[in-house]
Amino acid sequence: MPGLAKFNKVREKPLVLLSPLDWGLGHTTRCIPLIRELIRLNCEVIIACSPSQKALLEIEFQSLTFSMAPASPPVYGKNRVLTIVRLLFQVPKILTLIKRENRWLQQFLAHHPVDAIISDNRFGLYAPGIPCIFITHQLQIKTGLGAAADRLAQRINYRFINRFSACWVPDYEASQSLSGKLSYPTVQPAIRITRIGALSRFETCGNANERELLIMLSGPEPQRTLLEEKLIGQLKTYSGPAILVRGLPGNNKLPEVNGNVQVHNHVPATELNKMICGAAMVISRCGYTTVMDLMKLKKKCILIPTPGQAEQEYLAKYLRSRQLAYTTRQDSFSLVQDLRNAEQFPYRKLEASMEAFKTHLAKFVESLRAIV
Repeated sequence: MPGLAKFNKVREKPLVLLSPLDWGLGHTTRCIPLIRELIRLNCEVIIACSPSQKALLEIEFQSLTFSMAPASPPVYGKNRVLTIVRLLFQVPKILTLIKRENRWLQQFLAHHPVDAIISDNRFGLYAPGIPCIFITHQLQIKTGLGAAADRLAQRINYRFINRFSACWVPDYEASQSLSGKLSYPTVQPAIRITRIGALSRFETCGNANERELLIMLSGPEPQRTLLEEKLIGQLKTYSGPAILVRGLPGNNKLPEVNGNVQVHNHVPATELNKMICGAAMVISRCGYTTVMDLMKLKKKCILIPTPGQAEQEYLAKYLRSRQLAYTTRQDSFSLVQDLRNAEQFPYRKLEASMEAFKTHLAKFVESLRAIV
């Protein structure tokens, strides 16, 4: 594996292998603050990821070492029912991927031993004799198929999570939880659970001039495109300033829109940070990473869960009940009506530290120094 030979020498710094799941870019972007802090704490970091994840992280970090891990993102349907059915049929494929991940890790460690592994939702990246941390906000899996299916999914989920040394949950205690029952199920895993607080790569907003409507698209196809087509059609009658970020890094084609709408396929994190701070309203998916970003920046938002993605559908209901976000369904979305409703929605702002993870990470790194 090119670029890894330097890690085979005697090390003075803890060497950490970090790997985010490649189902969309949310798992990758929420690992950015962890990577930054590991580097600040004088750790060597290797990233195991897919080519698209590497492309994103190379923009943020110029000196990271990468290794290509097995990747197999899921395929979604064109509506809620088809998505649930397709995900069910892909369960054998997902279980096979977990085995591939573990075989890949064994081969990697045979040539490049590390001091710790941090896995964001990659179930196969565990190994005996090494501190292995699993990151997830989904201790309770929502299947969309009812309580019995949810309980079965949780048992399978825990079977894999319990193979790790500990589990870090990017959320707060129950009174300030952003994920609700997803991270607070009745039955807990057998390993130690630590709630490290929310994670966001963005810097807090100053006194920005909030004027634009910002639309951030993301998530799996074909649902990303279906929502984009609906939004572009409705933007034709919208006269205010608007920005559309399509979430398509590497794409060079842009759709035709009105002159009041700026369109970007992708923007770097620093520019997107400024765009969010300058937005009077943000429209986006209800992915948990996006939720954490918007809560940190204290933005008014309209969240549209991906149809059939039961986790997002639950989050949308939960966040709306806590008045942290206005939410609506994709099939009934109306730009004019939902903007009007959102303007009258009694938003509450999250009052919780987004830096809590640094304390937990510092303790973890200190424990590694004792064995290096």
